[in-house]
Amino acid sequence: MKSIATLIEQNNKRLLNTRNNILATLAYFDMWDYPLTYGEIFLFLENKYGQHDFTEALDQLVADKLVFHFDRFYSLKNDYMIAIKRNKMNKKAAELVNKAKEIGAFLIKFPYVRGVGISGSLSKNCADENSDIDFFIITERNRLWLARTFMHMFKKLTFLVGKQHNYCMNYYIDEARLQIVEKNIYTAIEVATIIPLEGDITFENFYKANSWMHDFLPNKCMRLATAKPLKKTWYKVFAEKLFDNPFGSWLDNLLMEITAGRWNKKTEMKKLNMRGAVMSMAASKHFAKPAPENFQVRLIERYRTKVCMLLQQSEERVAQ
Repeated sequence: MKSIATLIEQNNKRLLNTRNNILATLAYFDMWDYPLTYGEIFLFLENKYGQHDFTEALDQLVADKLVFHFDRFYSLKNDYMIAIKRNKMNKKAAELVNKAKEIGAFLIKFPYVRGVGISGSLSKNCADENSDIDFFIITERNRLWLARTFMHMFKKLTFLVGKQHNYCMNYYIDEARLQIVEKNIYTAIEVATIIPLEGDITFENFYKANSWMHDFLPNKCMRLATAKPLKKTWYKVFAEKLFDNPFGSWLDNLLMEITAGRWNKKTEMKKLNMRGAVMSMAASKHFAKPAPENFQVRLIERYRTKVCMLLQQSEERVAQ
C-alpha cells in the first residue's frame, strides 16, 4: 500500500497540473479579454481531469488571486467590467448567429458548396457592433475555386449596399482535403468552435478527418446537431453539370492561379486589410485561407509567453 506521504504528494502534483492547465486555458481567451464560465474552462482544458480535482484547483486559484470570479465568469483580470462586456458581446452574438443562419441557407445554394459553418469570433459567442460574420466553407472536391469565384462575385454586390461584413467567406477547404494541415491549440479551438449550419454529412466527415483536435481538447464535443441536411436545387444541379467536365477542371485551376497571383501581389506590396494587418492568403488546389504565418504563428508565440509567465507566478505562489 502507498504511504500517506506518497498519496499527499501525488494529490498535490495532480492539483498543480490541474491548476496549470486551467491557467493555460484562461490565458488563451484572455488575449481577447474574454472570461470563461466554469463549464467552458472544463471543455477547453488540454487534459482530462475529474470534476472534484478541477473544482478544487479552480477554487485554489481564486483563493490565491491568480484567477478572479465575477458572477458566472472566471478571468485572469481583476476587473468586473470584463463580465459586463462579455454579457453584452453574448447578446450581440445571439443576434448575429440568427442572421448567419439565414445567410448560410443562402450560401449553400451556390454551385459546389457542400458545407457552411460559422467561424471566427462569432462561433465563440463573441461579437460587438463592428463584428463581421465569418463563414467556413466546404466545397466539392476539385471545384473549390469555381465555388469561391461564384460566391465572391456575389460578394462584390454586397459592397454596393454596405452588407459585405455579413459575408466574410475567408476560409475554404474541399472534400478532397478535409484535414486541417496546421495542428496546434489555435487550430484545434477554431475547429472545435465552428458552428455547422448546412451540410450535416459533410461536417460529419470533416470532424472525422480532424479527430486530432481531441489531442488538444479532449473534453470538447462537436456540434453536428446544428447542421441541416444538404439539399440541391435544380439550378444548382444544372450549374454543376455545366462544369463537370475537363473544361471545368481547367477553369478551376485557372481561377486558382489568377486569385493566388493577385493575393501574392497584395502581400508583396504589404497592402493592409481593414484591421491593419498585411493581406495574405495561403492558396492551393484544395484550400484558400488566411496565411498562417501572418497571424497564427504570432498568436501562438504570444500565448506561450503568457502561459510561461502565469505558470511562474503560480509556482511562486504555491512555494510561499
